[in-house]
Amino acid sequence: MEYLVLLERELTFLGLLEKAREIYSDFGSNGALSYIKSSYRLLSKIYHPDLNPGNEAKAKRLQQRLNRVSELIDQASDEDLIALLKKGLHEEDSGKKKILVVEDEFGLQETLRDVFRLEGYDVRVAVDGENGYQTYLRFKPDLIFTDVVMPKMSGMELVKKIRKANSKIKVIYISGFFGLRNVKRDLNEEILKFGYPCLSKPFKISAVLELVEAYLNNEFPRRH
Repeated sequence: MEYLVLLERELTFLGLLEKAREIYSDFGSNGALSYIKSSYRLLSKIYHPDLNPGNEAKAKRLQQRLNRVSELIDQASDEDLIALLKKGLHEEDSGKKKILVVEDEFGLQETLRDVFRLEGYDVRVAVDGENGYQTYLRFKPDLIFTDVVMPKMSGMELVKKIRKANSKIKVIYISGFFGLRNVKRDLNEEILKFGYPCLSKPFKISAVLELVEAYLNNEFPRRH
């Protein structure tokens, strides 16, 4: 059913699907279904263009996606939604390498998610550092693939927080702002101290995949 594939993609993008699966695991189907059916309505209010002066275009794009989610949920039965939740729980035990993509650029976020999945990785996506940290706690990825400059919490702030729990976490930084003096300085300190690789936008997907494969297979030189 194509609409369920689309719904899974949109709920993942909005950061709602992982939380719904967590609720399903802990409390069962009723709570998870209620969460899915109510959370996107709350987001519609939060991302209303009138409440986001200066970011009206971005808010409008999110509103369009939320309207699409509403249409898709109306098509889905409770049984369909529960099957979607169960599918994700099964995938978490698949033994695949796990990648968490933290990126606020919508098009790039979707591209990376789809490409990594096609390569056989288990992938989760977060739209900012705060969402990325919560997703990390639930997902426990093998690799964090994160933008540097993001709202709410930067990529470097996110990684610093994660390192408190997992000092050996593997990280790849990406950014279009490496030319900014303060960003470049802080990033250089991270690279020198921890040996994280970084990629400057735009980059070739083939180069990304080669780097990720080498890094996850411990073939990328790394300082400790």
